[in-house]
Amino acid sequence: MDDKKYVVDTSVVVERAVTKLFKNKKISGNIIVPRAVLAELEHQANTGQEIGFLGLEELQALQKLHSEEKIKLSFAGDRPNLYQKAYAKDGGEVDALIRDIAYNESAVLVTADKVQSESAKALGIEVQYYHRQEMKDKLGIEEFFDSETMSIHIKEDCLVKAKKGKPGEWRLDDVSPKVLSQLDVQFLTKEIVERSRIEPNAFIEISREGSTIVQYKDYRIVIAKPPVSDGWEITAVKPIKVLKIEDYNLPEKIAERVKSKARGVIIAGTTGSGKSTFAQSLAEYYASHNFITKTVESPRSLILSKEITQYSKNLASSDEIHDILFLSRPDYIIFDEMRNTPDFELYTDLRLGGSNVLG
Repeated sequence: MDDKKYVVDTSVVVERAVTKLFKNKKISGNIIVPRAVLAELEHQANTGQEIGFLGLEELQALQKLHSEEKIKLSFAGDRPNLYQKAYAKDGGEVDALIRDIAYNESAVLVTADKVQSESAKALGIEVQYYHRQEMKDKLGIEEFFDSETMSIHIKEDCLVKAKKGKPGEWRLDDVSPKVLSQLDVQFLTKEIVERSRIEPNAFIEISREGSTIVQYKDYRIVIAKPPVSDGWEITAVKPIKVLKIEDYNLPEKIAERVKSKARGVIIAGTTGSGKSTFAQSLAEYYASHNFITKTVESPRSLILSKEITQYSKNLASSDEIHDILFLSRPDYIIFDEMRNTPDFELYTDLRLGGSNVLG
């Protein structure tokens, strides 16, 4: 067994990259896990974040390799104190603890975090940087979609159901050959979360104790689990058709209104009636006519061209979005998914400020 030492940080552990690197003979010998990494994974798991559980599973896999005498696994350093926890994200205090261990142990730091990598190099620490790779295979849930599927609905101990057709004209079909167990749904959930951290066109919009919202390419995925729901469930929605404003055959006066004087327009309708699809077509229309167009979404689920900037109300406060939009002064603002009083207050403020805003 090689005597070389490797210190792993949280980024490679949650990517489950350490075992991959071992299997590919990129690392071997002594693997050191900072206790700060374990503390971070415990915090993530305790707050219901899936990546915390993924990281703990990776450590368990490393323990198995250790018990088989394929690697030497040890834990080092102290758990972060309250100050270090408070400044873990903005100040990089926990990352600094991990670098100190690598420096003191004369070990190679294995990381998938670019900033961590560059900071370690500045201290003279040898670094093995793990490049996240795009995966080409489909998600398991994509097997339940076909060309006319609007959404799929997965719940433990139930058949998978698919809503097929178009808004206002749809049917609900069973699309799985068997009932999915809780473990089946958990496996699909884990795959979604793992891939969302790797794929460039995917991100986790919200991660709470009982729910996770993911935008994976064209799919908007909502994951719910106990205690919020009575069982594990996944709902995935995908647009089946992208419409242009001309496809709606709007009356001439209304078409002229939304095309040239859209200030203060509100799009209203029942659930699933196509409000967001219509808003999407308007955004593309404005962008195609050389207007700077931006959207405010909660979550970011509209499928738009790269010229249109999409802001997340889940990841920024109303005040922050207010400042961004008033300082950047876009020609048109599309406010998707207006639900509560703060949403309408922000919409009103933008409207009174002279912005061409539609909601």
